[in-house]
Amino acid sequence: MPVSLQKFLEHPGFGRFITIVILINAVLLGIETSGSLMERVGALVTLLDKVCLAIFVIEILLKLIAYRFRFFSNGWNIFDFVIVGIALVPAAQGLSVLRALRILRVLRVISVAPRLRRVVEGFITALPGMASVFLLMAIIFYIGSVIATKLFADSFPEWFGTLGLSAYSLFQIMTLESWSMGIVRPVMVVYPYAWAFFVPFIMITTFAVVNLLVGLIVNSMQDAHHEEDEVKTDAYRDEVLARLEAIEQRLVAQEADRAQK
Repeated sequence: MPVSLQKFLEHPGFGRFITIVILINAVLLGIETSGSLMERVGALVTLLDKVCLAIFVIEILLKLIAYRFRFFSNGWNIFDFVIVGIALVPAAQGLSVLRALRILRVLRVISVAPRLRRVVEGFITALPGMASVFLLMAIIFYIGSVIATKLFADSFPEWFGTLGLSAYSLFQIMTLESWSMGIVRPVMVVYPYAWAFFVPFIMITTFAVVNLLVGLIVNSMQDAHHEEDEVKTDAYRDEVLARLEAIEQRLVAQEADRAQK
């Protein structure tokens, strides 16, 4: 029974069915945000939402039966288990926020889509390297915030009055959101040489460190893709070798039959 159930759960058709249910559920959760639509079809939406949730629960139960304790050895199974568990939390006693997190069920499409899984796995693989970059970024921001607070706090306390305000203003500058006309040019009216601080800061953070993060993520995704290709190549090679061995055995058997005759 567990073996046949595993084959059923691992069948591509079952995966496509779950993907369709996830997408339908995502549409239903979006409809729930419209008051006018809920007035007209609210009962049907609620019913269909419960049906989708029931399908997810049944899927989790079937996987628990099929894989038993091995179910929790797969990170994606744990992810699905947590997402569905959040949806089952009752909307009472201050837990309404968790009910709002039902939309996280849409994230389950990641666990059933191999290409999306590869993206997420590549991102997770890049996290150790990203931690070092984030630490470097934090050091740069701390140094920049101290300098900006000491230089510009007196004239622009709303942007650089404290270390926290300076860090937030520098973050806005790093994202290039209204950095020139919104912050830097007004500062340069009072401090004409302020560009000597802001331009190097942008060059280091926006164009160097941020692109370093992007490079780490891209490399990790490429590595994950190459590993998957190597696994497929190894599997194909093993299959070819097995067929060649079978052919060799048949030839040997035929030669033995001829020798006996």
